[in-house]
Amino acid sequence: MNTHFKERQVTLKHLVINEGRYIGLQFRSDKVIQRLVKTLPSIRWSDYYGMAFLPNQPDNLNVIFETFKGIAWVNCSHFFTNRPISEGNAPLSIDRYRNRPIRKNWRYCPESFYQKLETRKYSLNTAKIYIPMFERFINYFPMTTKLMELNEHDISSYLQSLVKERKSNSYINQSINAIKFYYEVVLEMPNRFYSVERPYKQETLPKVLSKKKVMLMITKTKNIKHRCIISTLYSAGLRRAELLNLKVTDIDSDRMMIRVEQSKGNKDRYTLLSENLLKELRSYFLVYKPSEYLFEGENGKQYSSSSVARVVHKAAKKAGIRQKVTPHMLRHSFATHLLESGVDLRYIQTLLGHNSSRTTEVYTHVALNGLSNIRNPLDLPQNINT
Repeated sequence: MNTHFKERQVTLKHLVINEGRYIGLQFRSDKVIQRLVKTLPSIRWSDYYGMAFLPNQPDNLNVIFETFKGIAWVNCSHFFTNRPISEGNAPLSIDRYRNRPIRKNWRYCPESFYQKLETRKYSLNTAKIYIPMFERFINYFPMTTKLMELNEHDISSYLQSLVKERKSNSYINQSINAIKFYYEVVLEMPNRFYSVERPYKQETLPKVLSKKKVMLMITKTKNIKHRCIISTLYSAGLRRAELLNLKVTDIDSDRMMIRVEQSKGNKDRYTLLSENLLKELRSYFLVYKPSEYLFEGENGKQYSSSSVARVVHKAAKKAGIRQKVTPHMLRHSFATHLLESGVDLRYIQTLLGHNSSRTTEVYTHVALNGLSNIRNPLDLPQNINT
């Protein structure tokens, strides 16, 4: 092996030039590497990036590895990610999108789109929505159309196509958010499409379980880990992603609080720790001995989002609940039951981590405060002679 192998290094990076995807090669001045680089297919030089580049294609990647084999170390740490990506609001690793296989006649998100998602620390869930929706939008137009040439009429035309496909209001709103993110956040052009109309917001009420049904779900679940998952979701009013991100150190038994770090909107907050749950968690600790995350899957990694959904669904089935029960319904039930027990709406807002009180006020429409004391006219004594 060449004695200079360890000293020579070629770092691969993703480049986007005129909306095309390329493999960038970054290296120190070295006659051997420079000579080998010139042998690569379709190789060019970018003054802007200060590195050589060639089309991002699997064949070209293989050629790079073969060319430098035994001569230089090919550093792919910026090109591939070996770190597993946890679900929910995990730190964003956009490389899974950068490394997608190249499709013919398909335009991908510009690199600037990815970078802004990263620097703004958007959640992985948001990236999963924005990236495919923006790509669907830009591929609605001919490949020759430049993104800066699109106007409000073009946007409206695209949205009208979604309406014809019977896409939901939520889908259309998310599409608008993805489009506005590129023009207003990435390109810093505020109110570029200020006159684009959104669908009317549908007023839907949260689905809530009764206290009796929640308790049945808990008591019918015999696996202590699963029982703790359901109890934590309900008693702390957590989102599924927040549950998955909980660490052992987030349980504050002295203050009887649970610390929720970097939840939706990158905010920290505290919520309630139930005394009954604390007893269950202590028993759970003795059996499962979690090291970092409160609920761990295989090899000490985070428990999966789909597993939480299955746990809740199975518990609901055991409890004889016919309607479909989701983890988020337990959060809705937590807020509603607190409101019904007389807790001030402002405290509930804090526990849930809502920015606006208007978001929390929706629970006033499903809470039974006072309504249970009203007698239905059909149940009132009737005098059929009057």
